[in-house]
Amino acid sequence: MYALNAHELYRFFHIGDDETAALRGISLHLSPGEIVAVTGPSGSGKSTLLACMTGLDEPDGGYVEAAGVRLSRRSEAERARLRAANFGILLQSGNLFGHLTVEQNIRFQMLLAGRPDETRIRLLLESVSLAHRAQAFPTGLSGGETARAGLAVALAADPLVLVADEPTAEVDRDTESRLVEHFKARREAGLTTLLATHSKALAQTADRIIRLKDGRIDNE
Repeated sequence: MYALNAHELYRFFHIGDDETAALRGISLHLSPGEIVAVTGPSGSGKSTLLACMTGLDEPDGGYVEAAGVRLSRRSEAERARLRAANFGILLQSGNLFGHLTVEQNIRFQMLLAGRPDETRIRLLLESVSLAHRAQAFPTGLSGGETARAGLAVALAADPLVLVADEPTAEVDRDTESRLVEHFKARREAGLTTLLATHSKALAQTADRIIRLKDGRIDNE
């Protein structure tokens, strides 16, 4: 069984009378313990693909399955439940609730997934070198700290699939190296990671690289 499977995904956006095809029949599957990097120029459809594969957006055609369970064509409430149970999501920004501390953000994600674990909170904070910043609010974090806190939140419930959209875009080389080590550790544990990235260093850690161009997989 695939950890994540997308079949013939299409997504269209409309602005006035104009229609843009963001995804044009993309099929993609990820096996347990695999790291897959999605690359391509800006506007190629990377972020749209990740949004559809996590149920944050609905494809106009095709479907997505997580651990064999259909994610597409369900209510938003049902998609949210399946998302919390199967995914850790690290977006380019907006990964933390501003009114919660770093520790509270991690705990909240665990509660959403129904997996509260105070010991794991402490271990996660230590693993991203933020134990000393556990009570800090997002506005008081540096860029690298924000990225590492977002990763801790995404990993809070030990998700089957981690999906990260440009996770190293705004961080320094040291923070990028730390993130890479976390992705490799997930692979060793048999967990799956899907990355959209422009980073060559990050793409090189992947088992497979999927290149997008104009909403399609570029096989050239």
